[in-house]
Amino acid sequence: MAEDKKVDLTEEVALINEARTNPDAFGLLYERYVGKIYNYVFFRVGNANDAEDLTAKVFFKALNSIGTYRHLGLPFSAWLYRIAHNLVANHYRDRAKVTEVSIENLVIPDSSRTSSPEVYLSKKQDNTYLLSLINDLTPQKRELIILKFVQKLSNAEIAVIFGKTEGAIKSLYHRTLTELKDRAKGDYETRI
Repeated sequence: MAEDKKVDLTEEVALINEARTNPDAFGLLYERYVGKIYNYVFFRVGNANDAEDLTAKVFFKALNSIGTYRHLGLPFSAWLYRIAHNLVANHYRDRAKVTEVSIENLVIPDSSRTSSPEVYLSKKQDNTYLLSLINDLTPQKRELIILKFVQKLSNAEIAVIFGKTEGAIKSLYHRTLTELKDRAKGDYETRI
């Protein structure tokens, strides 16, 4: 687990308990998680204005509901992601249309600037192909991939967001990876 990913749950629980009565403590929680929640919402709605509005609603709802928060051994962010997940679902339901975010325009930085043009082009083609495979997944499977690989959340955290068991998330993750593998294999065999 990455060093910045580790959360001292004892310190976090103390901060959450203080935030129940002290807005400054909630401000610290806000500062800690606003960037992650905004990124998650932005990937789901694909619009900066909507993402900003929904992120603000997530923290407003969290502030109003902090008194009912129960620590279940997971980072506070899992609860925030669950609120965000529900607000995004409501956002689409209220608009009565689904605008899916195409991750084809996702910028994946080139980690090696010293590589040859051929290697760079090959990596770019591979990334484009992979993103097209992911974009063809169902919205739930695509969201799982975003939470797992972009947000780097654990299965337990994703389970809270989806309102499912950790076992169900593991199963969905396995089915998603199998589907991606089968599609890639089918495409490869078609090209031969």
